[in-house]
Amino acid sequence: MTETAFKSDFLKTLQARGYIHQITHPAELDAAADAGVVTGYIGFDATAPSLHVGSLIQIMMLRRLQQAGGKPIVLMGGGTTKVGDPTGKDASRPQLTDDTIQSNIASIKTVFEKFLTFGDGPTDAILLDNDQWLSTYGYVEFLREYGTHFTINRMLAFDSVKLRLEREQPMTFLEFNYMLMQSVDFLELNRARGCTLQMGGSDQWGNIVSGVDLVRRVDQKAAFGLTTPLLTTASGGKMGKTAQGAVWLNAEQLSPYDYWQFWRNVDDADVGKFLRLFTDLPLDEIARLEALEGAGINDAKKTLADAATTMLHGAEAAATARAAAEGAFERGTLSADLPTVELPADEVIGAMIAAVTTKAGLTASNGEARRLAQGGGLRLNDAAIADGARLIEASDVNADGVLKLAAGKKKIVLVRPV
Repeated sequence: MTETAFKSDFLKTLQARGYIHQITHPAELDAAADAGVVTGYIGFDATAPSLHVGSLIQIMMLRRLQQAGGKPIVLMGGGTTKVGDPTGKDASRPQLTDDTIQSNIASIKTVFEKFLTFGDGPTDAILLDNDQWLSTYGYVEFLREYGTHFTINRMLAFDSVKLRLEREQPMTFLEFNYMLMQSVDFLELNRARGCTLQMGGSDQWGNIVSGVDLVRRVDQKAAFGLTTPLLTTASGGKMGKTAQGAVWLNAEQLSPYDYWQFWRNVDDADVGKFLRLFTDLPLDEIARLEALEGAGINDAKKTLADAATTMLHGAEAAATARAAAEGAFERGTLSADLPTVELPADEVIGAMIAAVTTKAGLTASNGEARRLAQGGGLRLNDAAIADGARLIEASDVNADGVLKLAAGKKKIVLVRPV
């Protein structure tokens, strides 16, 4: 969006760090944030036991709101998860049981405590579940109360619906209701909690605008919407997606070591952007770090990895992850904190290294492993292996009962035959 001279600390910070894509009423929101406490929320559906790093920009938005003297609301989608957000999807989400949704919420909410201060104070964060009100409505009651405020014409024009239909993918009536439910969330939070701001990713713009319009039309109260840009990597990939899968925020789904490694291995061109979005480092220090060249950019990446991992997993976990990575990649040493995969001994000893590399998760196929070897990127116990058909021998297993496999310069796994 066009640069605006904001007065409030909240919007000035968001603008300087690159969070802003669209705002519904920028001048009004800026004045409200400059005048007092703004209460804002972001919704998170509970489709898995953990959020992934693609949701981190939204969590950081709530953190920035609190740092600027606002009050964040984390809204868990216990109700909306039962429907499933159709945005950006070509197929309906699998329907989860109530028990699974609540289990996912219990797992997810522990992450927010790392980024926000919760409590009863005027700027303390609170966590709510929209199932508390959405599941209390009767079907006819919901339609009579809110259905009249939404036209099919306008709903069909929003990208979340239009793009799905343009791809000629079916959209169920269940999913079509998602926009109404999200809009009612905003109205409920405005009435019960004085919440005036809904934030989210740019793909949520249509849903957010609908909520803003509903609050303003039904209750004639102030309501604002703000979205972040679609976050992609310098290579054009989707943030949080890797060849190995999603970068989860819960340690049970992804170790602190692997999380540290994710940030250490980002593209050089992304370092400055990610430092601004995902750390609390001062902007002048970030400018210094992103200006580093050559080997210096690796120090900037380590600073990014340290800061991001410390925020989520704590300083001790970050230091341990860094020591393990530096030992493995720079000094050739082993650490118990390196990713370790246990495989049946008869699938390791006497097997082709290409097959073991794939079973250990370093490559997607044996063919990829063989090509990696031919290109000089496959190593066994720090020695380059040129032939992917080379057989693993018992003598390759060290005194600790593991062998060290490396794919390229960024991925290492210890394989323990059992």
